Amino acid sequence: MRGGLRGFYIFIACIALGTGTIAAVNSLASGLSEGIRAEGQSLLGGDVAFSLIHRQATPEERDFLERQGRVSSIATLRAMARPETGRQSLVELKGVDGAYPLYGDLVLRSGGTLDRAFASTTDAVPAVVDESLMTTSALSVGDRFGLGRLTVEIVDVIEREPDRLSGGIAFGPRVMIPVGALADSGLVATGSLVRWRYAIVGADGPLDDAAIESILAAAKSDFPSAGWRIETRTEAAPGLRRSIDRFAQFLTLVGLTSLAVGGVGVANAVQAFLARKRSTIATLRSLGASARFIVWLYLCQILLLAMIGIAIGLVLGAVAPPIAGSLLVGILPVSALFSVFPGALMLAALYGALTALAFALWPLSRAYGVRPIALFRDDTAEAATAGRRGFVLATAIVGALLAGSAVAGAYDRQLALVYIVGAGMIFALLRGTAVLVTILARRAPRSRSVIVRMALANIHRRGALTPTVTLALGLSLTLLVTLSLLDGNLRETLTSRLPERAPSFFFLDIQNSEIASFTALLDEVAPDARTETQPMLRGRIVSINGVAAADWPEGEASWVLRGDRGITYAAEPPQDSMIVEGAWWPREGASGNEVSFAADLAEELGVTVGDVIRVNVLGREMDATISNLRTVEWESLSINFVMVFSPNMFAGAPHAHLATLTFGDGGEDANELRVLKAVSDAFPTVTSIRVKDALESVNRIVSDLALAIRAAAAVTLVSSILVLAGTLAATHRSRIYDAVIMKTLGARRWTLLATYGLEYALLGVGAAIFGIAAGTLAAWFIAVDLMELEFVFLPMSAVLAVTVAIIVTVGLGLVGTWRALGEKPAPVLRDL
Repeated sequence: MRGGLRGFYIFIACIALGTGTIAAVNSLASGLSEGIRAEGQSLLGGDVAFSLIHRQATPEERDFLERQGRVSSIATLRAMARPETGRQSLVELKGVDGAYPLYGDLVLRSGGTLDRAFASTTDAVPAVVDESLMTTSALSVGDRFGLGRLTVEIVDVIEREPDRLSGGIAFGPRVMIPVGALADSGLVATGSLVRWRYAIVGADGPLDDAAIESILAAAKSDFPSAGWRIETRTEAAPGLRRSIDRFAQFLTLVGLTSLAVGGVGVANAVQAFLARKRSTIATLRSLGASARFIVWLYLCQILLLAMIGIAIGLVLGAVAPPIAGSLLVGILPVSALFSVFPGALMLAALYGALTALAFALWPLSRAYGVRPIALFRDDTAEAATAGRRGFVLATAIVGALLAGSAVAGAYDRQLALVYIVGAGMIFALLRGTAVLVTILARRAPRSRSVIVRMALANIHRRGALTPTVTLALGLSLTLLVTLSLLDGNLRETLTSRLPERAPSFFFLDIQNSEIASFTALLDEVAPDARTETQPMLRGRIVSINGVAAADWPEGEASWVLRGDRGITYAAEPPQDSMIVEGAWWPREGASGNEVSFAADLAEELGVTVGDVIRVNVLGREMDATISNLRTVEWESLSINFVMVFSPNMFAGAPHAHLATLTFGDGGEDANELRVLKAVSDAFPTVTSIRVKDALESVNRIVSDLALAIRAAAAVTLVSSILVLAGTLAATHRSRIYDAVIMKTLGARRWTLLATYGLEYALLGVGAAIFGIAAGTLAAWFIAVDLMELEFVFLPMSAVLAVTVAIIVTVGLGLVGTWRALGEKPAPVLRDL
């Protein structure tokens, strides 16, 4: 170790990069999860919150809530903002009372309070709004716009809203008004899609855990059929928490890929180090040192060097959360990011240590086979074949521990297991690809060109770069191609395929008394478009076959059991649906309570025809038997529901209607804006959702996620570059000998440069071909089987992969070779 770190800089960098990526991702996820827990009261708006869809709490329910402490009443819904001039916009409307917010601070641009802002106008309904609404609709403070049947005036701008994240994905800017004004807006009517939330805090301060448990028990016993959703401060923003966990798992797997690629660099560095120490090892053996002693001696040195790389990675991982926290202030709960997360760092250190050990053990087997006679003759052939079964077994055990740790610590263990198995298969295939490239180069027809012959010989000769380049570059390019194709197909779906097939508009909260005149208006302003309508209610699955929804086995479709779902009833099967099991109820009416369930979700949930589902609709619990399973084309974005009930179940139940408008040509902007204005003017209480605008919002979210994924994937590419640089450094001496011999025999520098350039280019193309093939196959599997999207091969991703591969291999190769070409022949020849 006193000899310095020469030859181990790449080793340390590879370990540091992979460890740092995993440490940063897990620390950030831990910090955000801790932030959600620490700011749970602000995110929820109270210590406990009760939510209802469609209806407000009854007087009895309200009396129960008020006995528990101070209550804040909040209503959230979507509506259309209609300025006199400027663009009409879909907004996220929020009605709040004088107690809001119970926790946290609503920060306004003026620096004043919400009460003062609401009291600043008397002849219009006051509203505080997001800056984005003023930008898109060309409004400013003091301007007025229509909202349902109300005229509202912008009195201030929202800088920060404490409970914003509890509302899920927003498709429009926030508009906040006094909750009492909703009564005159016309937006809150029978069946309107309004969520009423009642947040509670203790009368004298925060509620303790025992008091919260008491409230939950009392609510369950006193109002068993209320149908409300109850959340506590420890469970605030559950959807956000699940998203963080899933995204962290994905990025952790990418970090493990980076470590795996770096492991190749570890193996190369250890192999080159032991080759330099071969005489030293032989000397120690001649003095009586055992082979076991030699292995332990160098293993300890390698682990000490690995600890240096791990320490650097942990430092990088520890400083990442505070940096991210400074960038995410006001967007995510970042209060906990400005600290260190030992658990996340220990996990990253474990991954780094296991990776270094797994990839160092096999090269160490060479040290085990060095004999004292190596001092007197070249014994490399014996050393190269001196591997022992013990090293194979040890490597397998460490690799299994690494894979097991990755699976055990994953949010979705099945996905992690699939990833580990897939990565192992890709490693094996890459090794086979390197062998195939070597065979092809050896059996290639003899070329008249000296440059071609020498380049091919360099590819298949002993000690060639072929295995390392193919493995390191092929693995990173497979990941890059996979992510690029997934990103491209998802964007293509959101921006091209879906808009062509999807409706142009969704219209919500159409009352029974309005449905006839509403459809007549659409026929008038859009005679060439197709209109579809459907009754719409909101309901929640309470139990399946007597098993509570919360206790049903977790699976991919468990989201169906969480919260409220849109439901409908129909006498006939929906269009574009096919009954795959069971039978639809007679048109004249079902004999009992029956429900049709989406077939794909039924399979994932494990339910089938004959099972009994209990739902809570408008505070009333009802049982329905699954009479049939049907296909649903979710990607069409047409009117689709998980559950379609027989009409007799909701006879006389208050509800609104949902409608869609579809243009045959996909809809031009001018036609859609004309429809939007006509509907908003004639039916101000109907919420119009323009699908293109909604898809743009989703596309922005996808773009942000893709940026993070690409950054993580870039780490893998950097690891590949480090591995290639290390490989070139390890073979630098042999390249010098080659160059000197060739120059002595009359070869010119440009000939050697062209030879090496062609060699590196061919290796890069080989790795790129594998990366394109494997990445395309992986992207197809994920898109078709997991994401259920149509898959299209995007050639630009392939072109990018080939370009990156050739630039990286040729560029690094020529940079590493340039010094070798400049060596004087005489000094080198004297040492031969």
